[in-house]
Amino acid sequence: MAQVVGWASHNEAVERLVRSREAIPHGSPVRLAKKTSNLFRPRSGTAAPGLDVSGLTSVIEVDATNHTAQVQGMCTYEDLVAATLPHGLIPLVVPQLRTITLGGAVTGLGIEATSFRNGLPHESVLEMDVLTGSGEVVTATPEGEHADLFAAFPNSYGSLGYAVRLHIELEPVRSRVALRHLRFHDATALAGAVEQIIAAGEHEGTRVDGLDGVAFSPDELYLTLATWTDEPGPTSDYTGQQIFYRSLQQRTTDLLTMHDYLWRWDTDWFWCSGAFGVQDPRIRRVWPRRWRRSDVYHKIIGLDRRFDVVDRLDARAGRPLRERVIQDVEVTVDRLPEFLEWFDAEVGMRPVWLCPLRLREVDGEVRTWPTYPLRPGVTYVNVGFWGTVPVGDDAPNGPLNRAIEAKVHELGGHKSLYSEAYYDREVFDRLYDGANLARVRQDYDPDGRLTGLYEKAVGRQ
Repeated sequence: MAQVVGWASHNEAVERLVRSREAIPHGSPVRLAKKTSNLFRPRSGTAAPGLDVSGLTSVIEVDATNHTAQVQGMCTYEDLVAATLPHGLIPLVVPQLRTITLGGAVTGLGIEATSFRNGLPHESVLEMDVLTGSGEVVTATPEGEHADLFAAFPNSYGSLGYAVRLHIELEPVRSRVALRHLRFHDATALAGAVEQIIAAGEHEGTRVDGLDGVAFSPDELYLTLATWTDEPGPTSDYTGQQIFYRSLQQRTTDLLTMHDYLWRWDTDWFWCSGAFGVQDPRIRRVWPRRWRRSDVYHKIIGLDRRFDVVDRLDARAGRPLRERVIQDVEVTVDRLPEFLEWFDAEVGMRPVWLCPLRLREVDGEVRTWPTYPLRPGVTYVNVGFWGTVPVGDDAPNGPLNRAIEAKVHELGGHKSLYSEAYYDREVFDRLYDGANLARVRQDYDPDGRLTGLYEKAVGRQ
């Protein structure tokens, strides 16, 4: 079981955090001092010291009776799950990558296969302590004095402050996960199946607890249906020589431990480990298992960006420059076939990940979130695609990313802001409720110590 630090240690860490905030010179940006990141957009540098979050990386306590946990903002989901799973509990949504932090998933959005019934990570937050731009730590809840901060915080990416503590709901799970991989020959059939499964909560009489999929080509698409179970029998291991995403094409059923199911995508960073040769059996056999992790691959990408290794090699070989197309977008399920058809014709990157989601319904009530507005009662599908595409000298201007933004906007969808964004200010503010965000920022950061959302996402500050 992972270490649970308790309240005394947490309170000491908060005091250090506040002191570090006071030490940042006036006029310098207030930022986190953290070693890892799951962002894919470059940021301008700063010589100013960052916020000391070194003591805010753990679980404070797990309440197994009431199915809740008190968690520090910089706690990774890997450590959070390690603390809750021995109690037969997990967060309602566990994002795919081990080093995503709870605070990061709430302020920057996270998603996974339970999102079709549990929404996004922020929808299971009961309350949170936030260090605001003014240097005050406030407790935000759905109702009360700081309800406006609570509502605007998701998708604010640190522009409203940083989550210090989050009180979250957990859900009970079984020890294993039974999988069914359903193949479809076109996106329209897959979209129809998504709607039917979500409406019924089951498929062919078996409950569905998790739902996601992969599109390998226009006529080869899969949905993976997950059911929590204690079913006996041998389980698959995709942390060794076998690769999870390929198993969808090779078998119709599977059985994983709950732990391995939660991190099934992390070992090979979905399919992106192929860019480093790790899927070659000759390399995989000698690549240490402990290095088959998303954070290791992310560090390698960071080195490439720092030294322009790939761009230099392409230029030397006379190959066209490549544009990084790393995005997650949401479109309504009825527009999914149209988007995939356009994407195949204009971008041509496969595979792509498909993850249905809906705003969470609790006792017949659905809460909306202004900074990432989704419509109640509507099924969306997150489409994730991560790679590079040769485009030539225009690559630095992001032509494909701009085209994707325009198409998603045309279809009434949204995109996550963890990667490059090119929207103009007017469209950005309309999509992400910029007017309300500005009002909330004025209340909690009147001196503008935190960088604004547009400046972060588009201005790369």
